[in-house]
Amino acid sequence: MIGPLPVRFPGIIFDFDGVLIESEYIGNKHIAEYLTRIGHPTSVEQSMANFMGLAGKEFIAAIERWIGGPLPADFHDERAREDARVMEAGIGAVAGAVAFVSALPADLPIAVASSSSTRWIARHLDHIGLADRFGGRLFSGREHVVNGKPAPDLYHHAAAALGLDTRDCAIIEDSPVGATGAVASGGYVIGLVAGQHCAPDHGEVLLAKGVSAVARNFQEVARLIA
Repeated sequence: MIGPLPVRFPGIIFDFDGVLIESEYIGNKHIAEYLTRIGHPTSVEQSMANFMGLAGKEFIAAIERWIGGPLPADFHDERAREDARVMEAGIGAVAGAVAFVSALPADLPIAVASSSSTRWIARHLDHIGLADRFGGRLFSGREHVVNGKPAPDLYHHAAAALGLDTRDCAIIEDSPVGATGAVASGGYVIGLVAGQHCAPDHGEVLLAKGVSAVARNFQEVARLIA
C-alpha cells in the first residue's frame, strides 16, 4: 500500500487486538483449551462469541456464566503464563495492518483505544514495527477510564487526546463489545473482519451493532476513509 493515503477524517482511532495484531484467535484458543481441560467443552468459536472484547471483571463474569460457577484458582496463573509467553514471542500483525498504518499521512493524528494494558499494546506495536507511528497515544480501558468497553468513554478519551471530538474520527473495531462502545461514541465506525478470528457472518454481527460500514481487509478500510 503506497502512501500517503487520502483521508477525509481529522483522526483515526484503532482498536488493537484483532485489528492490528492477530491476538484474538490466539487468546481465545488458549481459553477454549483451558475450559475444555477442566470439564467445560468449549470451541474457539464459542470462546470468541462469548468473551471477545471483554476485560477485567466483565471478562471473568462472562466465563463464569458460561461454566455455571466460579473459575478455578489456577485460571489466573494459567493466563499469566500464556501472557508471558506471547509477550516474549510477540504476535504478528493482521494482514495489511502495517502497510495501512505506514501509508497514512505522517501528520494524521492516530491513537489506539484497547481493553488491553498499555504494556501489552506497546510490546506488540514494537514487535510489528509501528511503535514510533503511534508514539504515546496508547489508551487502555483498564488504565485511562473508569468504564471500559462497551462504554464509549475510552473513545472519547482517545479522541480528546488527539484534540478531536469522536464525531470527527474514524474508529476501526473488530469485536461486538468494542463496536457497541464505538457506535455509542458517535464516531464513524468501521467493522473490520480481516482477522483470523472472524467467522463468515462476523460482518453481519457488527452491522447489527450499528457500525457505519464493514471492511473485509485494509484495502477496503482505505476506500472507506478516502
